Amino acid sequence: MTAQSRGGPPVVEFRRVGLTYPGPPPVAALQACDLRIERGEYVTVVGPSGSGKSTFLNIAGLLDLPTTGSYLLDGIDTSTINDTQRTSLRGMRIGFVFQAFHLLPHRSALENVELAMLYQRVPRRRRRTRAERALHRVGLAHRMDALPTRLSGGERQRVAIARAVASSPSLLLCDEPTGNLDSETAASILNLLDALHHDGMTITVITHDPDVARRGQRTVTIRDGILTDTPRARTAP
Repeated sequence: MTAQSRGGPPVVEFRRVGLTYPGPPPVAALQACDLRIERGEYVTVVGPSGSGKSTFLNIAGLLDLPTTGSYLLDGIDTSTINDTQRTSLRGMRIGFVFQAFHLLPHRSALENVELAMLYQRVPRRRRRTRAERALHRVGLAHRMDALPTRLSGGERQRVAIARAVASSPSLLLCDEPTGNLDSETAASILNLLDALHHDGMTITVITHDPDVARRGQRTVTIRDGILTDTPRARTAP
């Protein structure tokens, strides 16, 4: 099922999910919580430094396993599958966008997007087509052959977004996607995320910026490892 599809199970479902790091003393980085993110939703996650946002990101992105509860991604109970299956599920169904871009400096924008699909065993010709389509979607059709060192910060983040959405993931998971950008460039990236959401993409953005948080349909707050879900009407950008 693609990100543009509707209906079916939630994309993200936490059932009493928590994570405690062993001590001494043990640290409850995320206390047992419930959360549903439906297909096509745009959710922002906020909280002070050390609140548990990174723990949330790692669990939602299948980078860490919770120590309690169950995490269902697209209805798949990720606690019942092995590491190889979990890695495959992450590669197929989650697109990541990070503050630091994480682009290979000696590869073109097009190659950076293509390389993300290598582990999904997408045939080369199809990788090229998908990468070109994704770069066109983020407004970089004219910069496909440029190296990251020749791109502005905003352009590099657009390449990172193109890489994340090229395979039509179920969830676009963004960690401080505007943190390294000036305010004008940040606004253009947020407008791009708005457009992707309008097209049906399910988006979760982790941020410390209240202006970024207001772009979502609802905001999840994490403080001292306690997650609070706050539905609200979306504020127009």
